[in-house]
Amino acid sequence: MMSLAYRALALLLTYPTPGMQAAMPEVAEALDAETKIPGPIRRALHRLCGELVEADLYEAQERYVWLFDRTRSLSLNLYEHVHGESRDRGQAMVALLELYRAKGLELSANELPDHLPVFLEFLSTLPEGEAASLLGEASHVLTALGERLRKRDSGYRAVFGALAALAADPADAEALAALMNEPDDNPDDFEAMDRLWAETAVSFGPSDVGCPKAEALVTAMNEGPASPRRRPAAQGAA
Repeated sequence: MMSLAYRALALLLTYPTPGMQAAMPEVAEALDAETKIPGPIRRALHRLCGELVEADLYEAQERYVWLFDRTRSLSLNLYEHVHGESRDRGQAMVALLELYRAKGLELSANELPDHLPVFLEFLSTLPEGEAASLLGEASHVLTALGERLRKRDSGYRAVFGALAALAADPADAEALAALMNEPDDNPDDFEAMDRLWAETAVSFGPSDVGCPKAEALVTAMNEGPASPRRRPAAQGAA
């Protein structure tokens, strides 16, 4: 089931914990069964699952933080690539949160609605076509993140290859080019990182083509009904 694939990919993008490592065989099985993901990417995902199982937990956590928390151009918070830390991002997240609630999804107090694993778990509750369409709204950002991870030779790039394959629409070339022209920061360059984080509104892509905008999501969601469901706990792929 496609919903299992979305949940499995969401779990792969969460901060490594003992429970997450224990779920990796189940995650690998769910992704192996998803034929819409090309075979080479499925095999790369299987390798990533194995690496996470075998990795020292603290090393896996450090690698995760270095990639997705310290490297702002790899942030898993989708609206950060559109609005930076400006007020517009907060307004967009409020709209997205209202969309989630309208579909019966309640987030915990410490979950950001634009965090990619949260968004993927939301997609897992929707009909397949609807989920693929909404994922397509983010195709260019997901492709850009995958390309930046490829340049770092990171196994996590397979997750973004899978998401690109599952999306209904390919990345818009103009929007992708705009994102790829933005600086790809290096967390080893502390002076550059200080300058970057000091900015009040950093943009990693033009807001008029940003991913996935709350207005576009609301419009798309209103085109078809979905049964209200609560977000499943991210403890496994099934």
